[in-house]
Amino acid sequence: MALDIERIKEELSQATVLELKQLIAALKEAWGVTAAAPVAVAAVPQAAEGMAASLRHGAAAARARGAAGLMVLPADMPEITTDDLAGMLAAFAAAPTPRPILRATDPAGRRGPPVIRPAGCLDAAARLTGDRGARDILAAHRQEVRAHPLPGNHALTDLDTPEAWAAWRASRGE
Repeated sequence: MALDIERIKEELSQATVLELKQLIAALKEAWGVTAAAPVAVAAVPQAAEGMAASLRHGAAAARARGAAGLMVLPADMPEITTDDLAGMLAAFAAAPTPRPILRATDPAGRRGPPVIRPAGCLDAAARLTGDRGARDILAAHRQEVRAHPLPGNHALTDLDTPEAWAAWRASRGE
């Protein structure tokens, strides 16, 4: 299903304040999020450099906002749901300080994204290079990593090629 963003924007621009309030309440009830959810999206000018550029940029943005942490979720993880994200955010927010690194796993404990790194780990992202991601940071802080089990293969389904996407869609009958 493809969203018609322009149509949605047009409809929202014609909504009354009461209708918008009702929409926000419905979204909060359905997914546990509000219009004030602590989320930011930022373009990465050096994206061609690899994953490290995205992590550096995200960490810098999180530090600039005084965020408690940074959730890293690659865009090629189609089985991650809003419930998964809301559950991880709630678990992170409820964790005692200093907060742990929260890492998604499958029910058997196999690790995958998303990962939430607390503010204390953000400076290490400034030194990342290439396309390895933050494996070295996770290894250096392994004692601080806590598993957050997600259902099924949500934390493991990582689709990197058009063929993988086609096979995944076919397996779902799409």
